[in-house]
Amino acid sequence: MSTLVLALAAGAVIGLALGALGGGGSVLTVPALIYLAGFTPAAATTASLIIVTATSATALYAHATAGNVRWRTGALFGAAGIPPAIGAGTLAARVPEAVLTAAFAVIAALAALVMLRPSRSGRRPTPVGPARAAGAGAGLGAVTGFLGVGGGFLAVPALTSVLGLRMRAAVGTSLLVITVNSLAALVARTGTHVPLAWEVIAPFTGAAILGARDGKHLAAKLSGPTLQRIFALALLGVAAFMLTDAIR
Repeated sequence: MSTLVLALAAGAVIGLALGALGGGGSVLTVPALIYLAGFTPAAATTASLIIVTATSATALYAHATAGNVRWRTGALFGAAGIPPAIGAGTLAARVPEAVLTAAFAVIAALAALVMLRPSRSGRRPTPVGPARAAGAGAGLGAVTGFLGVGGGFLAVPALTSVLGLRMRAAVGTSLLVITVNSLAALVARTGTHVPLAWEVIAPFTGAAILGARDGKHLAAKLSGPTLQRIFALALLGVAAFMLTDAIR
């Protein structure tokens, strides 16, 4: 199967994940670019930020028109994470690749376990204060910068469990956080001069954007708990794969 076909297929799946679940895009994008398209880890990380930024912004627009974005919470959450993400990204450059991969797998598994916890029926959303949103965003930004991903797979659990948002509001708001964090990380990498294969990145991004549009419609048809279970199981699968790869 050609690299172009693989890029189109992977992009469509990742777009569905971002549009329906509000995260998981960068978790899936980096492995897809490395194992399917033959990118180096450095090139895959940078290319992933390009793809996820464009796809998240597209999915964000769709969720915003449906009223699923909590702009104040998302802006505080995303802005607070930018400085820690930059600092942690500098630290990550000095850590062995296998250690980063293992840390990524552990964080993904923990996030999945949080999402699998039974939710209390009839629970009202907790009022979100600026300090709480900023603190959670800074912590997410640090982890995001260290692992070199958009952070959506952590943003959704944080927004639901830490900040008390409903699942659909968390999905839409997480896309704002992903867009902000990914764009900031991408700008910080502009001076690295990593060679990028645009003949793969462009169709990958296009397929992801189209998939994100369909993912938004999928999200409207599924209940919040169902989305949580799908998201959590996907995270566990990614975590297991990456941990196995790290310890080989």
